[in-house]
Amino acid sequence: MWRVVETWVNRYFADEEAVLLLLLLLAGLVLVITMGGIAAPIIAALGFAFLLQGAVNFLKRWRVPHLLAVAIVFTAFVGLFVLVLIFLVPMVIHQSSNLVAEIPGMLKRGQEALQLLPERYPHLISEARLVEFTTYANAEARKFAEVALTFSVSQFPNLIGLLVYLILVPLMVFFILKDRQQLITMFAGLLPERRPVMRAVWEEMNAQIANYIRGKAAEILIVGVVSYFSFLALGLRYSALLALSVGLSVLIPYIGAAVVTVPILIVGYFQWGWGNEFIWLAVIYGVIQFLDGNVLVPLLFSEAVNLHPLSIILAVLVFGGVWGFWGVFFAIPLATLIKALYNAWPQHEKTR
Repeated sequence: MWRVVETWVNRYFADEEAVLLLLLLLAGLVLVITMGGIAAPIIAALGFAFLLQGAVNFLKRWRVPHLLAVAIVFTAFVGLFVLVLIFLVPMVIHQSSNLVAEIPGMLKRGQEALQLLPERYPHLISEARLVEFTTYANAEARKFAEVALTFSVSQFPNLIGLLVYLILVPLMVFFILKDRQQLITMFAGLLPERRPVMRAVWEEMNAQIANYIRGKAAEILIVGVVSYFSFLALGLRYSALLALSVGLSVLIPYIGAAVVTVPILIVGYFQWGWGNEFIWLAVIYGVIQFLDGNVLVPLLFSEAVNLHPLSIILAVLVFGGVWGFWGVFFAIPLATLIKALYNAWPQHEKTR
């Protein structure tokens, strides 16, 4: 048994760079797990910096000085951020409040429709089973109402922290963009001079993460805007809230689109019933999802992430369960990091 372990260690950890890389990965993992809340704004700032770096590079190719390019891109970023806070956030909050207030009425109408099922389909559902289901639904509805009423008070400390992040994150984004090369050089100076594995992993991940973040940001914007104007043209209530949900659903491959379909169809049904408008809503939403998966994604993601669909789903479940929203957002880059480490990790065959 010891010989097997010794052979495995000699094969994968004989190189000192492999040992150092393993220690760095473990240190990073411990840091994120133990100080995830503190590191959240740093991770957010790094994500936004990757998103904006492409625009900075574009301006520099047109011979715009580095500091001026950073100032232009950062000003545009802050301006867009302020517009979102002024126009989109209040609209979404208002529609969310209206939807929460309307949920009891929706449940009542749903119960009335369910009570007709035993008469129409007695072979599928009995009255006793319907009463049991209705009792459970009423209990869950009361719990939801209690949570909705106490949400604003319980979330007040988090809102204070959010206001702090709204100041810290943009500042960190500016300095990361401004001093990007100095920060990379400083960090590289702490590593061994000879680091072919780290260099290979860095080059692959730098391209992959930048491509993924910029592509996802563009996909969220395009899908969200198209969904909003489509819902608005149909006259669907809560268009901004539902369109935002559709845009953010692209963060979770395969799962997000299926999950967000449910509230869209529920709102459409309670607004129109089984009418032509509901059918048009289902058709248009299906066309948006089809074009997103088969046209938009191939155009935006020039460097395809070569991962099996099962690996992507597992990455979303694992990293999302550990780190929440940012775990879901970075699930594919993190899975790509694991794949890059596996491909570049030095292996030494046993010498005889």
